[in-house]
Amino acid sequence: MTRILLVEDNELNRSLVRAIISRTTEPRLQGADVVEAQTLEQARAVLAGPDAFDVILLDVHLPDGSGLEIARDLADRSDRPAVVALTAAAMAREQTAAMDAGCDMFLAKPYTSTDLIQTVVDVLK
Repeated sequence: MTRILLVEDNELNRSLVRAIISRTTEPRLQGADVVEAQTLEQARAVLAGPDAFDVILLDVHLPDGSGLEIARDLADRSDRPAVVALTAAAMAREQTAAMDAGCDMFLAKPYTSTDLIQTVVDVLK
């Protein structure tokens, strides 16, 4: 089973991701376990726990700082999950910053359900 950590402060966005993933017909994501964190602090607490994740969907702008800090925190871990930056700030410099921080992919908001599923499948390969 694929395990996903969704780091997103906006409830509507969290609901959207949950709905997209729960309804997908993509075999690798059917039955995926989605764990949520709304802040950097919550995400760090989840990541410090015993559970491993396959993918982190990471909002860049969080109430207590940049989500890219999580990508930087994980950069040297041998068991690092794939990291996808999600942000409404789709400027080229934002994408460059995300990749420089250690993200594997970048997905600009708003995105389609197809784009989200394909991005997650791509980083799982």
